[in-house]
Amino acid sequence: MEALLVIDTQNGLLDKKDFSEEIRKIKNLIAYFKNNNSIVIFTKHIDRDEKSIFYEGSYSSEILEDFKEHPNYVITKETPDSFFNTNLDSILKELNIDHIFICGFNTEYCCLFTAISAFTRGYKVTFVEDATGSVCDENTYEMPGLDIRDFIGSILNWSNVIEDLYCEELIGNEEA
Repeated sequence: MEALLVIDTQNGLLDKKDFSEEIRKIKNLIAYFKNNNSIVIFTKHIDRDEKSIFYEGSYSSEILEDFKEHPNYVITKETPDSFFNTNLDSILKELNIDHIFICGFNTEYCCLFTAISAFTRGYKVTFVEDATGSVCDENTYEMPGLDIRDFIGSILNWSNVIEDLYCEELIGNEEA
């Protein structure tokens, strides 16, 4: 069985820049998975440091209002790896999920770490590259011309163990 894993669609990240295209694609993925009676799992990064944008209970730590009604499960996590010290693996096993599709935020942190961790636990992993986003950019990493999503997607795809797709490849041109 398949599940969509939507990583950290939280106000604190989404308020930092315009992610309207990524949000639209994530919404389309959610609709696609729900229409196919597949499980949709969200993660929510929290932090106990009051200075963090993910401070537990703050507005910025909350999942974007448009998404709150969609998850079958919400996994609270404290690290970029959605499996580390969470019940995600046990939920997936209980539901007989063997294939995870990953989208969400930040591409090069939580999405990447979760994809690798899922693979090491034996899951088939598909990374939906254009349905991920990052608050970071080429200036953050001092790498002119860096396309973070393409770079991460390419690395995962080159591994020959994690599949990298675009929304239109998964759900079709009319919806992506």
